[in-house]
Amino acid sequence: MANTTNYNPKSIEPKWQKYWEENKTFATDVWDFSKPKFYALDMFPYPSGVGLHAGHPEGYTATDIISRMKRMQGFNVLHPMGYDSFGLPAEQYAVQTGNHPNGFTQKNIQTFTGQLKELGFDYDWDKLIATSDPSFYKWTQWIFKQLYKEGYAKYIDMPVNWCEELGTVLSNDEVIDGKSERGGYPVVRKNMKQWVIDQVAFADKLLEGLNEIDWPESTKEMQRHWIGKSEGVEVKFQIVGGGEFSIFTTCIETIYGITFMVLAPDGDIVKSLLPRVKNPEEVQAYINETLKKNDMDRTELNKTKSGCPLEGVTCINPVNGKEVPLYIGDFVLASYGTGAVMAVPSHDQRDFEYAMAHNIPMIQVIEGEDVSEHAFEKQDYLGKGCKLMNSEEFTGLTVEEAKEAITSKLEKMGVAKRTANYHFREWIFARQRYWGEPVPVVYLEDGQIHVLDDDELPLILPELEDYKGKNGQAPLENATEWKMYDHNGIKGKRETSTMPGSAGSSWYYMRYIDPKNDKELCDPELLKHWLPVDLYIGGPEHAVGHLMYSRIWNRFLYDQGISPVKEPFKKLVHQGMILGSNGIKMGKRFPEFVVNPSDIVRDYGADTLRLYEMFMGPLEASKPWSNDGVEGARRFLNKVWNYFSVEENLIDGEGGALEKVYHKTVKKVTSDFETLGFNTAISQMMIFMNAAVKEKCPRVYAEGFIKMLSCICPHIGEELWQLLGHDNTIAYEQWPTYDEDKCKDDTVEIGVQVNGKVRGTLEIAVDEDEASVKARGKEVAGVAKALEGKNIIKEIYVKGKIFNIVAK
Repeated sequence: MANTTNYNPKSIEPKWQKYWEENKTFATDVWDFSKPKFYALDMFPYPSGVGLHAGHPEGYTATDIISRMKRMQGFNVLHPMGYDSFGLPAEQYAVQTGNHPNGFTQKNIQTFTGQLKELGFDYDWDKLIATSDPSFYKWTQWIFKQLYKEGYAKYIDMPVNWCEELGTVLSNDEVIDGKSERGGYPVVRKNMKQWVIDQVAFADKLLEGLNEIDWPESTKEMQRHWIGKSEGVEVKFQIVGGGEFSIFTTCIETIYGITFMVLAPDGDIVKSLLPRVKNPEEVQAYINETLKKNDMDRTELNKTKSGCPLEGVTCINPVNGKEVPLYIGDFVLASYGTGAVMAVPSHDQRDFEYAMAHNIPMIQVIEGEDVSEHAFEKQDYLGKGCKLMNSEEFTGLTVEEAKEAITSKLEKMGVAKRTANYHFREWIFARQRYWGEPVPVVYLEDGQIHVLDDDELPLILPELEDYKGKNGQAPLENATEWKMYDHNGIKGKRETSTMPGSAGSSWYYMRYIDPKNDKELCDPELLKHWLPVDLYIGGPEHAVGHLMYSRIWNRFLYDQGISPVKEPFKKLVHQGMILGSNGIKMGKRFPEFVVNPSDIVRDYGADTLRLYEMFMGPLEASKPWSNDGVEGARRFLNKVWNYFSVEENLIDGEGGALEKVYHKTVKKVTSDFETLGFNTAISQMMIFMNAAVKEKCPRVYAEGFIKMLSCICPHIGEELWQLLGHDNTIAYEQWPTYDEDKCKDDTVEIGVQVNGKVRGTLEIAVDEDEASVKARGKEVAGVAKALEGKNIIKEIYVKGKIFNIVAK
C-alpha cells in the first residue's frame, strides 16, 4: 500500500455511495432474530421544495453514527427514513398551478433523497415510506376506524377557530390577534360539527408512561403541563328561577369566600340565560367580542379583567345558601372544564383584579395575610398550617382539614363529587383542506354514520380541476362524483374534510418495520421484536404535538393488543439548532443565512460536513455555523488520509508507544458514542492522531481507529479500509475492544496542600508508597516555603488524589 493519490472526496464519496446502493449494504432483514435488535429513528422530514439546510443533517448524523457502531457490535440495526408528505405547501402549489400536489411532492422527495444519499447515511432505502402514499394511509384510515369503533373518534358540535376566507378551521397557534397567521384574515369562534379524538381519555395513562421512558426531563414536564391534571371537587350550583351548572375547584376550602361566579361567554349556560338577563345588549356585545379571540388570547397570554354582569340572574352557594351574582368573562372557556368558575377574590389574584375592576365585594376565608391589596393564594397558604376564618362550622380548621371536611359535607348533600380535571382538550381531527388523508366516513341518508369497511380502504383522494374550497367549504366538496356514495342500497355523502398532518406521523415508526404488508399495518411478531424504538432524535418543538399524538395512538393500539409496548420511543434526544454564522436560526424566514449542505459537500465533502457538525459542541446545544470550523475538519481528514494511506507508517504486532493512547481512545470513543458525546469522542481521536503521526502505528491500531472514524466519516473509512488490504465493506467489521489495564496511567498529578490551601503539585507513580509521596510532597517549593517556621501537626494522604499537611 502506498499513497498514490491525495484525499479526494469528489471521487471517493460517490464511489462508496454507489457501492452501498448496489450491494444493499444497509438493508435490514427484520426477520433475523438471531442478533439483538437496535432500532434508531429520526423524526422524518416534510419534503419541501427548498430541500435540506445544514441544520437537518445534525440529528441524522447522530443516529447514523450510533447505527454504524451498533452494527459493528453485532446488533441487527433498523435505521429507516421516510417523508411526512401531506401538508399545506403542496396544496398551495396545487391551488396555484391546477396540478395534483402529488407530482410536486414526489419531486421534492427525490430532491431530499438525493441530498440524504450524498451525505452517506446508512438508511435502508427499501423501507422508504411516505404518509401520502395510499398504501401507507390505508392503515392511517384503518386506525381511525378502530378509534371510532372503540368510541375515541367522535363527531361532535364544538367551538372552533373558523376563517371564512381560508375556508378552514385553524388551531390556536395559527391565529394571532383574531386573524389567521397565513394571510391575516379575520377568524371567529363558532360552533361546528367536528371529528375529534378523545385524547383526554388517555391522560392518566400518558402521565404514568412518562415515568417509564428515557426522555429529557424538560420535555416530560411540558407534556405533564399540557395534560394539566388537577385533583379537585365538582360542585353543583342552582340558578335562582330554575336551572343549574357545575364548577370544578382545587380550592374547595375557599368556598365560603365566593362573592361572584364567572361563566364562559360562548357557552350553553349563558345562551340559556340570555332571555332572563336585564342587560341583553351589553351581554350580547361582549359575547360577540369574545368570539373574535382564540383560546390563547383569552387565557394564557393575559389575565384578563374584562367581562360584564348577567343582571337579574343569581345562583345559590350550596354550602351556606347565599345568593351569588353571575358574570361572564372571556378567560373562562366553554370547551374547558364545565365552562364556569367560582370566584374567590381574596384568594385568587385574577379574581381579585376582576372584583376590583367591577366593584365586587371580597370575603377573606384563610388567615395569614392582609388581602386588601392582593390575594392570599393557595401557593402561599397550602402546607403552612393556615386556618379558616369566616367559614361557619369550619372556622379554625387548617386548610388541609377543611378540604376534607367541606368536601364530605357537600358529598352528603348530594351536590359534589371528587374528580380530576385536565388542561387537555379533544384533538380536532379534521381539516377543510385537500392534501391530507380522506376521513373514511359516509353520512347516510337515514342519518347514520358509516365508517368504510376494510375492503373499501384505502379511500383514495380524487383528482380535482379546482383544489381550492369554495364558499367556505372544503376542497373535496368539488369532487361531485367522488363524494356520492351508495352502501347496500342506502345513499350517502362522504366526509369532505381530511385528517390533520399529524395523523400519519402518529404511527409511522410501526410501518417502517413491515412497509410492504398489505394485509395488516405490521406483522405482530415483527412489532413484538422491534418495538420500542431504541433511540429517537428530533427537535424539541414537537414536545406537545407529534410526540404526544404518537404516544396516544401507540397507547390505543397497545390497549387493542396491536402494539406490544405502552410507549413507542424508549430514549428521546433533542438535537440543538445549528444557527447561521451570525447566530440567527436557519430557515425560510432568513434565507440569506441558510447554509446548503450540498454546497459544503461540493466544496469539502460529506465526511467533512458530518465531522464538523458532530465536533461543533454537545449534540443538544445550539451552535453557530463557522466556515473556519469546516476548514479545520477538512484539515483533520487530510491528516488522517496522509498518515494511514502510507504503508511505511504501519507496522505489524501490537504495543509500543501508541499502546496506551490507543486503548484510551477505544474506551472513550465507545463510551462517548453510547452517550452521544460525539464532540468529545472526536477530541480523543485527534489526541490519538497527534500521537500517531510521531510514531509508527501497529496495523491493528490503525484498523481499530479507522473503524471508529468510519461511523462519523463513512466514505474515508471505507476507502482506507480498502487501502489496508480488505475487499469487504467496513460496515460489518467487529467493533474494536480495549484492555482496561492498558488505559491506566503510569503517573498521576496530585495537589499538595498546607492547611487546606494548595501550595503546589506533585507527579507520582500510581503505585508509589505513601511514605515516598509524603517525603517528596514536603520538598515541593511552594509547600516548603509555606511550612517555614511551622510545626507539622498532621499529615493526610488520600491515595492518588491529594496530600494535605496541617501545620502551626
